[in-house]
Amino acid sequence: MKNQLSVDQIYDILEDEIVSLSIKPNEVLGENSLASRFGVSRTPIRSVLQRLQENGFVKIIPGKGTFVNPINIETASELIYLRVAVETSILKDFIRSASQTDIESVRYSLSQLEEAAKGADDLASFDINKFLKQDLEMHKIWFKATNKMYVWSIVTKPHPDYSRFIRLDIVGAKNVPDVIKDHRDMMTLIDTKNTDGIEALMNTHLYGGIRRLGSKLFSDEYKNYFQASF
Repeated sequence: MKNQLSVDQIYDILEDEIVSLSIKPNEVLGENSLASRFGVSRTPIRSVLQRLQENGFVKIIPGKGTFVNPINIETASELIYLRVAVETSILKDFIRSASQTDIESVRYSLSQLEEAAKGADDLASFDINKFLKQDLEMHKIWFKATNKMYVWSIVTKPHPDYSRFIRLDIVGAKNVPDVIKDHRDMMTLIDTKNTDGIEALMNTHLYGGIRRLGSKLFSDEYKNYFQASF
């Protein structure tokens, strides 16, 4: 008999499925079906659902069930604003202090991102997780080189609104070519030590999802993904 998954393991699986949009906004998470799926009693499932609610991923409505929260676009926008400010500052610091080894590390990461982007025309088979991970790896270099890894842990922590919006940008707006172009432009700024262009580029890069999705945010396809107030 195989060992049962722990509460933490079940939580991580469900959080990842919500963030990746495998479990969609407004979907119902039933205690009985989850208990059957993971081979556990309803008690640990209740603990997991409570934790998901505390972290903003679901809402438990007594007598009705547990519902995956829709995306709050205003909260996602605020987090984009925060990340623009943080990344602008840190990339400027990186450009001023980076060794040639640091710069070549960024260049190699860019080549890996370009490799991960291959096949993006077919989203059904495209490895979105690999692409997003490699995207983050390039950004992570300048946080690490400037000793800002605690800040990095904060800005990359899974978030019910921002994390899902990034994923929706790839799926709905097919943004991979834009992302590659933005990262190549970052490499150019690093090579030329041009700190003046960083803020504008970070605004373009990080707010790109709202621009690319545009009217799709209001379409029948995605209207249930967002809070009604949006």
